[in-house]
Amino acid sequence: MNDNVILTAEKQLEIRFSEVDMMNVVWHGSYPLYLEDAREVFGLKHGLSYNMYINENIFVPIVEMTINYKHPLMYGMKPMIKITYRPTEAAKVIFDYEIYDPEDGTIYLTAHTIQVFMDRNHNLLWYNPEFYTNWKKSVGLI
Repeated sequence: MNDNVILTAEKQLEIRFSEVDMMNVVWHGSYPLYLEDAREVFGLKHGLSYNMYINENIFVPIVEMTINYKHPLMYGMKPMIKITYRPTEAAKVIFDYEIYDPEDGTIYLTAHTIQVFMDRNHNLLWYNPEFYTNWKKSVGLI
């Protein structure tokens, strides 16, 4: 595994009224959707898109999600979300996230997800699928 390769992507979020609660603070259930947005941006930038998984007949369910709230996000804010791929030899896709203010650097949230591979019969794959190994090679991870 090449630890010198760091794969990241970023996206600006715009906090919508539909995402906040009666305190004008982002409802906790909105955060997983922001993480999903980041994974989509990452996939488009680095070639690990959901279409790739679909074309390979692979499911990649999230089996672990950790969200650490640091400061509230409120309606009208425009923070950035940064996603970083965490290399592993295990048959997993691991990402770290950070939502922050691009102007002053305030960190609003850090998060972490782990996804595993399953075939179309919902059987857990204990090995990296060939397309995933090939992707790792193509981006210089191995």
